[in-house]
This record gives sequence, structure tokens and C-alpha cells, in this order.
Amino acid sequence: MFGVAQFSSIPLDAEVLQITLAGVLGLFLGLEREWSHKSAGVRTFSLISMLGAAFTVLGSTPLVVVGGVLVIVQGTLLAVRGLLADDEDEEGLSLTTSMSMLVAYAVGTLVASAYTIEAVTVTVFSALLLVLKRELHSFAWGMTRTELRSAAEFAILAFVIYPLLPARSYELGAGDLMVEVEPRVIWLMVVTVAAIGIVNYAIVQTYGSRGIAVTGFFGGLASSTAVVGAMLDHVEQRPAVSSYAVAAILLADAAMAARNLVIALVFTFETGLLLGAVVPLGAVILGSIAIAGYTADWTENLEMDLESPFSLRNVLSFGGLFLVVIVAGGLAAAEFGRLGFYVTAALTGLVSSAGATTSAVILYRGGGLSGEAAVFAILLATASSIVVKAGLTFAGPDREFAVKTATVSTVLLVAAGAVTAGATM
Repeated sequence: MFGVAQFSSIPLDAEVLQITLAGVLGLFLGLEREWSHKSAGVRTFSLISMLGAAFTVLGSTPLVVVGGVLVIVQGTLLAVRGLLADDEDEEGLSLTTSMSMLVAYAVGTLVASAYTIEAVTVTVFSALLLVLKRELHSFAWGMTRTELRSAAEFAILAFVIYPLLPARSYELGAGDLMVEVEPRVIWLMVVTVAAIGIVNYAIVQTYGSRGIAVTGFFGGLASSTAVVGAMLDHVEQRPAVSSYAVAAILLADAAMAARNLVIALVFTFETGLLLGAVVPLGAVILGSIAIAGYTADWTENLEMDLESPFSLRNVLSFGGLFLVVIVAGGLAAAEFGRLGFYVTAALTGLVSSAGATTSAVILYRGGGLSGEAAVFAILLATASSIVVKAGLTFAGPDREFAVKTATVSTVLLVAAGAVTAGATM
């Protein structure tokens, strides 16, 4: 009699576990199709995944190819039936089911080839695409032509150009005046700032009309100048709400400082965190939020219309600025020491504090700047950005608004400086 002891002695080889896992993943992938009452459901998908795993375990390439062809033929028949159907939804769902069957077969072959993490990733992501059908369609149909173009351009920059860039560093200059440049790191910085802009656009488009806090803070992540411009226009139309506009600019300062702090910490994780930037930038962030909370009545709502989430022209200009500042700052530091780079960082902060912060981080990563020098350059750029935003308000007709903005900005800088001095004593 076949007892428990005999049963427990049966070896469970890796191949058995692989086929079992393939069946489970196929079942998971077919859940949405079953729930949607499609002709291929949990059983079909599970069998397809196990078929791919079994053929792969046998190590016969012809069998794997034949199995794939069979799945493609079956999927094609479903697709043709969908194309002949009068119902457009049925047509789209049949095409989706056909492709899902092929994905299930690929998942089985991945599992049997020991690519377990990859197989699970494909399964989970594919299931999400199936479950979020309505949300994805609503998102795609709601996009404007400008947004769609911006998304395509960002995808090219992030997923096409970035992988093609060399991972190693290059030295630019002559003689003793040399600076180390990392093309891939520079481009990653550009992509990161652009991605923040896209996230900011989505948030402002969704929540911008609900409060000045969202407009000021998330607008400041991408463009502090855009926030100032919106505030100037708002104050010109309604002078009585200048306190809200001042609060929005302060929140843009907080967002700008937070962005610079993230860049300073995230991109120096491997070479030694620039912890010296935490206290002063943290003081700017908390001080801006505190003053904004004290000076404004948060029942006021304000909209800020951003033209597009992403501009190829702007990001290329931003990348060019990064490169120029890195080279100029590195050469200035080599020729004149720290003072040369500090002047460069302060001037660059008037245009882009993110650019100056990025330049300091890259030079620090390459050994061109010490940690203390990099932190000081970042603080100079942040202070310059705060000063220039206050200065831009004088371009408007409301002098009271401009003076108030300049006053609170000065208080913010003085307070941040005092906190920093106290922390270093």
C-alpha cells in the first residue's frame, strides 16, 4: 500500500515547482478575463502558462516554438472573431484576450527558464493593465495633443537617449584646468527635473483650483517663475488678495528648497551624503511654510494654468545650462579655487537653482569639490532663487505686494541663516 512515508519520499524537483508556479501565475493573469466573461478565463490561461513551462523544461526549442505558434493561432482566431463582431467593445476585448494568452505563454517559459522575478513582474503589470482598462482609456482620451506630444518626448529622453549615453566619465579642459563630466548622470538629472515638472502639471491640473497651497508648492517644484507670474496677474486683478499671493511665493520657495535637498541627498548616496544641506534647507522649507500659514487666509482658491507638462526645448536648454555650469564652475574652481565656483553658483541660481545644485552635486561626485564647498554652493543658489523671485514682484504694478514679498523673503533668509549658524556652533 502506498503510504504517507512513501509519498513524502517523492522528490519535488525544481521543474515541478516551476510548472506549478507557472500555473498559478497563469491563473492570476486569467482572473480579469474570467471576471469580464471572456471565452478564455482562469483555466485556459493557467493551462497556457503550464504548457509554456512544460515545453521549456523539456529543453526542446522546436516544442517551445510549436507551442507558441499554437497560442498565436488560437489568439488570431479570437481576434478575427472580434474584428467580425459588430460590437466595438467586443472587438477590443478579443484583441486584448489574444495578446494576454501570448503573455501567459511567455510567463510560463520565463518561469521554467529560472527568470522568476521577471515572470512575476510581467504577470502583475499585465494584470494591472487588464484591470485598469477604463481608467487607462479615460486617461488617454482625456489627454490633449500637447500633453500627448510632451509624454512622447519625455519617453524618448528617458528611455531611448539615456540608455545610449556612456556610463563612464570624461575629462574636459587643457593642462591643469580639467573638469570631470558624467554624461549619463547629467542626463539623469535633466530627466529627474523634467519628471518633477510632469508630476507637478498633473497635480496642478487636478487640484490647482482647490487652494493656493497646491498651486504655490507644486508649481514651485517645476517653475518658481511661473508661480510669481501667476501671482502678479492675480494681484493685478484683485489687489485685496495680495497676502495669498505672498503665501504662494513662499510655498514655491519651500518647494524649490525641498527639490534641491532631494537632489543633494539622492544623488550623493554612493559618494557620501551632503548632510550639511539638511539644516539650512530644512530651515527654508519649514520657515516658508510657517510664514505662509501665518500670513494667509486659506479659504481663498487660486488657479494657475500651465501650458504643457513638458517642453523639449526647455529641457534641452536646461541640460545645456547644466553642462555649461559644470564646465565653467569646475574650471573656475580649478583656476580661482572655491570662490570662482561660488560666484558661478550664485549667478546660476538666479536662473535655475536646480541647475546650480546639480552642478555642485556632479562636481562633488567627481571629486572636483569638497562636501562643504558643494553644500555652500547649493545654499548660495537657493538664496539667489529666493532673491530673484522677490525681485520679480517689482515688475508688477502693486508696490505694496512687492515690498511685502521682499520683506518676508528677507526675514526667511535671515532666519534660515541664524538657524544654520546656531547648528554649526
